[in-house]
Amino acid sequence: MRRSLVLTDESARHWFRASLPPHVKRDLIPIPAESLWRLTAEDVRGVASTYVALTLAIFAFIL
Repeated sequence: MRRSLVLTDESARHWFRASLPPHVKRDLIPIPAESLWRLTAEDVRGVASTYVALTLAIFAFIL
């Protein structure tokens, strides 16, 4: 079995990604930062359902 002297990939820029073997990093797809901050209808629905569930739970414990 052949082992390299350097066990990390400095071009990964993150300590966890640098420690991953090359065959795992091959399938990673870079996601642009703009798409991470885009608000979708699923996000709004999730916040609304959480708000309603929390409000109902608080009212159930108060009454």
